[in-house]
Amino acid sequence: MSHAGRRERVRFDHFEFERFENGRCRASVTLEGMKGERYLGTADGILTREGELRCGAEAAVHAIRAMPPNGIDMELVGIKAVRAFDATVVIVCLRTTEGGVPVHRLGAYLAVDDPVRGAATAVLNATNRMMGNVINTA
Repeated sequence: MSHAGRRERVRFDHFEFERFENGRCRASVTLEGMKGERYLGTADGILTREGELRCGAEAAVHAIRAMPPNGIDMELVGIKAVRAFDATVVIVCLRTTEGGVPVHRLGAYLAVDDPVRGAATAVLNATNRMMGNVINTA
């Protein structure tokens, strides 16, 4: 918070994940802007471990793309969950362009209880590296 009581960062506001009987899933990520505005991203996927992780990550990518002025042009290149430190570490790779040059960014999150939410958070952590820590994932 700044001295005027206004947040200086975008906040990871809400995450929701649903599994369906037809073998599909859906994730929703809501980000809250500095003035209270909300940016929603959703994604659909398949009910496999990799499909669920990708679904959570894609929802975060879509929420970031919704941010003004035109969001950040980014693409999810890959996602991986590995076992480390008695927990699941989710790692994502994003591709963006800076000055017309493709750039890859990595984000990671130690997902103790929820790897799918961890996938969304890993995307936001990678994005913070690009945007100068403007998204608060706490």
